[in-house]
Amino acid sequence: MAIALKVDVDTLRGTREGVPALLRLFDRYRVRATFLWSLGPDHTGRALRRVFRRGFLSKVSRTSVLSHYGLKTLLYGVLLPGPMIGERTAAILRETLQAGHESGIHCYDHVAWQDQVARQGEAWTRQALHSAHDLHNRLLGQAATTHGAAGWQLNPHLLAMEEQWSLPYASDTRGHHPFLPVLAGRAFACPQLPTTLPTLDELLGRDGLTADNVHTAVLAHSRQPRAQGHVYTLHAELEGMKLLPVMETLLQSWQAEGHALVALADLWQGTKETPPLRETPLPRHTIVWGEVAGRSGLLACQGEACA
Repeated sequence: MAIALKVDVDTLRGTREGVPALLRLFDRYRVRATFLWSLGPDHTGRALRRVFRRGFLSKVSRTSVLSHYGLKTLLYGVLLPGPMIGERTAAILRETLQAGHESGIHCYDHVAWQDQVARQGEAWTRQALHSAHDLHNRLLGQAATTHGAAGWQLNPHLLAMEEQWSLPYASDTRGHHPFLPVLAGRAFACPQLPTTLPTLDELLGRDGLTADNVHTAVLAHSRQPRAQGHVYTLHAELEGMKLLPVMETLLQSWQAEGHALVALADLWQGTKETPPLRETPLPRHTIVWGEVAGRSGLLACQGEACA
């Protein structure tokens, strides 16, 4: 079975330290992944405004946010100005492309997108997307091939832009299998390759799971058969740094079990070639707002199939 590795890169530190570590790891195991970039200002400190959101304090205490992100990162946008991530790390972005990995857009301003996009209109959404799109083009010399929404937060205007940009696929949602999205009464043409597996920060600290054994829970979920494969979302700030040994254990285990570790582009290619999708289009599903165990707030999730 194919398992697509989708790397969310949220911060300046994650780009500078986590991404190079992941590149070395992936090279060692001959793995290709999709990197999704936060390209504008690092305003991580502003995420503390979520303190009253249900489940936020629980997640912060379980996942040791300070030890993973560092004090300086947690002050960006609050007591320290938010540095422009893409501008400062363009060489690392280009190195990722040169290593053969897929490059996509995560967001312009991670905190602003995650906290606001669900209630924002077309003008705000288009501005945020164009800012990230233009930076990606300028810094890397080519357009992004996909988009993965920060925090699994979206609105219909994002889906319309993905359609307008003729993206072959996106990964903005949580779900079970590839689908064509329907939101706010409108059907969209850009397929969704949803995240199907739990993330480490959703698992750590729950049910006795620690950095020493959390990989067992991810492996158990990944053994659930999916005709079109799984999507695993990892974070440069976690699996690329303190939890790098967990990521290596996952790579070793998945390869030992015979799974193909691929980028989203490869998963999409395989999806198109998998019967019966060679003869029939992807199913349409609504996007609904739902809770995911271990994560605070509501996320964009794959809902019921449409007639």
